[in-house]
Amino acid sequence: MAKQYDLIVIGAGPGGYTAALKAAEYGLHTAVIEEKKLGGNCVNRGCIPTKALLHASNRFKQMQQCDELGVSVDFISFDFKKMQQHKKRAVKTYRDEIRRLFDEAGIDYIEGKATIRRNRTVEVNNREGREYYQGKNIIIATGAMAVMPEIPGSNLPGVYTSSRLLAADTWNFDRLTIIGGGVIGVEFATIFNSLCSKVTIIEKGPHLLGPMDEVVAKELEKALRKKDITVYCNAEVSRIEDKDGLTCQVEVAGGESFSMKAGQILMAVGRKPNINGLLGDDMPLEMNQGKLAVNSEFMTSEPGVYAIGDVVSGIQLAHVAAAEGTYVVEKIAGRPHGIRLEVVPTGMYVSLPIVPNCIYTEPEIATVGITEEAARASGMKVRCGYFSMTENGKSIVTRKEEGFVRLVFESYSDTIVGAQIVCPRATDMIGEMATAIANGLTAGQLSMAMRAHPTYSEAISAAISDAMRQK
Repeated sequence: MAKQYDLIVIGAGPGGYTAALKAAEYGLHTAVIEEKKLGGNCVNRGCIPTKALLHASNRFKQMQQCDELGVSVDFISFDFKKMQQHKKRAVKTYRDEIRRLFDEAGIDYIEGKATIRRNRTVEVNNREGREYYQGKNIIIATGAMAVMPEIPGSNLPGVYTSSRLLAADTWNFDRLTIIGGGVIGVEFATIFNSLCSKVTIIEKGPHLLGPMDEVVAKELEKALRKKDITVYCNAEVSRIEDKDGLTCQVEVAGGESFSMKAGQILMAVGRKPNINGLLGDDMPLEMNQGKLAVNSEFMTSEPGVYAIGDVVSGIQLAHVAAAEGTYVVEKIAGRPHGIRLEVVPTGMYVSLPIVPNCIYTEPEIATVGITEEAARASGMKVRCGYFSMTENGKSIVTRKEEGFVRLVFESYSDTIVGAQIVCPRATDMIGEMATAIANGLTAGQLSMAMRAHPTYSEAISAAISDAMRQK
């Protein structure tokens, strides 16, 4: 007989483990099933390992530049294997902490490959054999996997996915070509550029970061090129060949083409939902453009079966999955929702996303709400406040003068509806703006708060003042 649970969570990434911990907090008998490692892609192959390498590589770059600050160092080098060991320690520490929280909360952690059967029964296959579990509710949080484009030569040695690149223990990346200029591509470009690799990004779209605001993307492109990173937009790799080393044939919009030595190649062209083998023949769920179809409550076409995170979302961010997991568990437990994914300000007819979008490049990029262009497209009249970081005291002191703060306010009410920040610590600063949008704060209300001097956050005050001068 199948073991019974109030909630079965399939996938132990940020969405899965957050949902499970919240369910246990509400007294729900909960199990989490994970095929690979506790923590999912984020902890093992994404957010945590990349940020660990970003931290290490940035330290190395800072030491290289310390002479201009009057600090002399005779010899600077890096040990890539030790950097990877630092990354592994961070991953293990994070994973151990999740397991400790599971144990304290009384959550059953089950390792194996899960397949959903009818009547919300889950079949789990592992080394011990086959077991069955039944849940009153099921949350699918299996995440996404890297897409390998059908480019001739993409299976050659030296062509990596992000997961394989993160697992490399030896340095062989003096020249790195990145196919794809999305979040994964630009973050890896930042890491390897800091480690003195000659980095080239090839992006088929008109600018980096896909759907990101073009002004933000262009600022990033300028910063990357200043660091000697080569960026080709409106360009595609048609084939990869091994000619005494990897070579890419690049096709540029308009008919131009050229061949370039590639060194090692990172495929960063996107990710797709990880649902292989998840659905049994007796449990067909509706799909929407390759993702699981859900309603506004994240329920699939099968009552009691929910899906969150990268298997459904267009925004593949760990904190989005975690917020969705919390939202679903609150619904299951009959609790009022304590977290919002979007808000409609009083007197407006536009839904504002309040989930921060953060990119850990140099400078960092963080956005929330809507852009000026999106606001005007929806018929909203807005005024924008802008401040360049070239005028910010902290930026001048730290020699980090790239970037800006741009805030978008609805014209009649002065309510903030969007923020785009490009500067050091932007990913920390954006939380204030998300809180402001969620609570419908106005420019006047935001201006009442002092921001310490000298800080990067002063740029927020300056952008608010700029908007208020336009009244």
